[in-house]
Amino acid sequence: MTGPAETPEAAESEEREPSRWGRFLAGKLGGAAVSLVLVAILGFFLFRVLPGDPARAMTQGAPVSGEQLAELRSRLGLDQPLWKQFVDYMVGLVGGDLGTSYTYSRPVTELIGERLGPTVLLVGTATGLAVLLGLWMGTRAAWRHGSAFDKSATSVALTLWSVPTFWLGLILLMVFGVGAGPIPGLFPVGGMTSSSPPDGLLPQILDVAHHLVLPSLTMVAVIYAQYLMVMRSSLLEEMGAEYLTTARAKGLREDLVRRRHAVPNALLPTVTLIFLHLGLVAAGAITVETVFSWPGLGLLLFEALRVPDLPVVQGVFLVMSASVIVMNLLADLVYRFLDPRVRES
Repeated sequence: MTGPAETPEAAESEEREPSRWGRFLAGKLGGAAVSLVLVAILGFFLFRVLPGDPARAMTQGAPVSGEQLAELRSRLGLDQPLWKQFVDYMVGLVGGDLGTSYTYSRPVTELIGERLGPTVLLVGTATGLAVLLGLWMGTRAAWRHGSAFDKSATSVALTLWSVPTFWLGLILLMVFGVGAGPIPGLFPVGGMTSSSPPDGLLPQILDVAHHLVLPSLTMVAVIYAQYLMVMRSSLLEEMGAEYLTTARAKGLREDLVRRRHAVPNALLPTVTLIFLHLGLVAAGAITVETVFSWPGLGLLLFEALRVPDLPVVQGVFLVMSASVIVMNLLADLVYRFLDPRVRES
């Protein structure tokens, strides 16, 4: 016994779906590639207008003659015409060469590789905690709209969100790092590890975690409000939907209505926000890493800007921008799978 015959409209729709998906993917990949090229071009010319002479900054405090400065500029390639420097930069970029650091005299790719791990650890941990805390509190605040919990959670989140990150980091550093009044110094004041790391894998992990507390707490306190407010707003829009009324009419408990029906639909607008913050994991937090001397990309960029160490600045800027572009691309792809309305468009 055969099933019902497939209608011509359904067959035509199935044939169009792969081509539609292919066009969508090609368009997104092409847009990401163009964005990456534009970022590389912008980064080169943008940092060329920074004030300061790298050769003079590197020899500051040392008795050098004009000839020695000219020789140093020649060795760094700064005496070349701007168009020649740009061509050399783009050719090296195609081959995966980001140049050699002026101050470290090492390939920029090696420096970024060394600093990427600490940044991913710090900002990844803080982002994960901020997502969990923000979504949980946003769900509770929306479901208890107008309650004392809603008002207090929203007020505290907005207050912390408006606080400058470096200022909050300094306060936490003084109170819980150095100690203030009856509060002793509980956490290290800087770095990723102790000056004399303990022996053994587990003690070393605990040592890094001890150093991680204050910088990650600073970042969580500042960014979790974004997830709270987006989740709260999305859930408030969903609470009056007819499908929730239908679910309640079927006898579902209120917590099941919230968990199974309202929250999954309210999560959709937060997908893009979460992926964009995941892109910023590689970017790191320049202010937090500088305040706590965390050896990541943010601190590397801060140190390079003081020279300016152009190859390092350009390389870190490119990595930061590329991470955001890639995560934005993944957000578009994931959102297409999560929301049927996007697939149909």
